[in-house]
Amino acid sequence: MTFDPASLRYNDAGLIPAIAQDSTSGEVLMMAWMNRDAVERTLRTREVTYWSRSRSELWIKGKTSGNVQELVEFRLDCDRDCLLVAVRQTGPACHTGRRSCFYTTVENGAEVVADGA
Repeated sequence: MTFDPASLRYNDAGLIPAIAQDSTSGEVLMMAWMNRDAVERTLRTREVTYWSRSRSELWIKGKTSGNVQELVEFRLDCDRDCLLVAVRQTGPACHTGRRSCFYTTVENGAEVVADGA
């Protein structure tokens, strides 16, 4: 069965959430948005590409920072409305310089920055 990016269920803005996960450790690194062009480019080049909502343009992860994501595996969920990209991450995934964007936990009603973040 051939994959067609048009078969994905994009939201009203033409976007689909994409969760980036370290292909070796399984650690969830970040979540960002892709449009159809980003999906196609990611699959074609193996450079994970997102849609920047703030800049309204394609964003190749690491193009300016050097913290690239090389695509290892591309998955879609059963409803075809969310993506999981397993990546080889070079450097931190988060723009704050942390390995993962998910470094804040909620404990007893308070936000706590996780150890090692």
